[in-house]
Amino acid sequence: MTLLVNARLLTMDAGRREIERGWLAIEGDRIAALGAGDPPGGSPDDVVEDMDGDLIMPGMVNPHTHLAMTLFRGLGEDVDDRLFRYILPLERALVTADVVETGARLAALECIQGGVTTVADMYYFEDRIGRVLDEAGLRGLIGQTIANFAAPDHAGTDEAFALLDALDDSYRDHPLISATPAPHAPYSTGPAVMERAAAWAENRDAMVQMHLAETHDEMAWAEREHGCSTVELTRRSGLLTPRLIAAHAMYPSEADMDLIAEGGTGVAHNARANGKGGRGIAPIAALRARGVRVGLGTDGPMSSNTLDLFSQFAPASMFQKIAGGSRKPLPATDVIHMATQGGADILGLGAKIGSLEPGKQADLVRMSLDAPRLQPVYDIYATLVFAALPSDVRATMVAGRWLMRDRVVETVEAKRAVADALQVADRFKDRIREIDGASA
Repeated sequence: MTLLVNARLLTMDAGRREIERGWLAIEGDRIAALGAGDPPGGSPDDVVEDMDGDLIMPGMVNPHTHLAMTLFRGLGEDVDDRLFRYILPLERALVTADVVETGARLAALECIQGGVTTVADMYYFEDRIGRVLDEAGLRGLIGQTIANFAAPDHAGTDEAFALLDALDDSYRDHPLISATPAPHAPYSTGPAVMERAAAWAENRDAMVQMHLAETHDEMAWAEREHGCSTVELTRRSGLLTPRLIAAHAMYPSEADMDLIAEGGTGVAHNARANGKGGRGIAPIAALRARGVRVGLGTDGPMSSNTLDLFSQFAPASMFQKIAGGSRKPLPATDVIHMATQGGADILGLGAKIGSLEPGKQADLVRMSLDAPRLQPVYDIYATLVFAALPSDVRATMVAGRWLMRDRVVETVEAKRAVADALQVADRFKDRIREIDGASA
């Protein structure tokens, strides 16, 4: 048994219990016990680790991202049509299985350094994403993108579902990783594909990942083509259920929000990406007021630039305060809940992770509170939301295994991850110059 002693514990359990000085016992991959003060007498075989007063909190959960898009980070930032000008042409020409693995490895390194222990990813060549997560020791949902356009890893929906079947076969019994269908969005799949994804998930007891109510164009498409909202179309297709992880939910109507609540669908909120894209403020306070479960995601690093949740905390809270004209909406305690237990809940993992409780998986983060910008600590939640940075994370654990200790990642070779990514970036830069030259 491993004993973490002399720790400040932020449990994120139902009572949101805080322990100023306590201990936590880990047996195998699970939390065995925790408490205040010193641990009861143990065994001579116990491994005792002094946390030196550092904060121990649950590992953070990112319920929506595109890991391999680290390779697109910072590209064409101020170009309104960058998706069509740069991103899609680059994907068609240069995104291969090897490129995806390279981008995902850089992402895994960043996640571990930032205290993110679980991710829900949707992109292409997800078998390579699974490989990287497995090697890195991270927990994750790997979502096979399904779309009606020619994608880097499939030419049609039948081929995409075949890839999904193979992905599920590979990871069905994996302790940390599971496969999900990821229909790209209602407008890029259509009702028949959405129905097929819903049936697939039902038959295999799996979650589903999809962008929903993300853009005005999407909403207009649904009304024009189907005479209803995109949320209603999702409901008619059998997808608006607790299995669905709905990314963004930027523009739902009042009726749409009622449907999301009635369906039990979880929402992955990506405040920073939404803000950078000039899309506005998602109605998160209104959704949560209806009882909708909301987690805090990053979206892809093309959209939000970072994969840590610290960079999401303040925008998520401040945007709701701006929309509400008050300091009260989305308080810091709720933001941290969204980043831990809330994110776990919408991924269907709430009984396994998200809080520090006996019987749950030992997914946790050790954080130093020594930096001057973190002192004094009146409210640990406010400190985390408005002052903490990824660099404050000293160690990261998943399923009882340290992935990083003393800021040294033990499961990803950092220099190789960065060097490989820069080689791909050089190829991207060459293609960008060709694109810009052709349009000059």
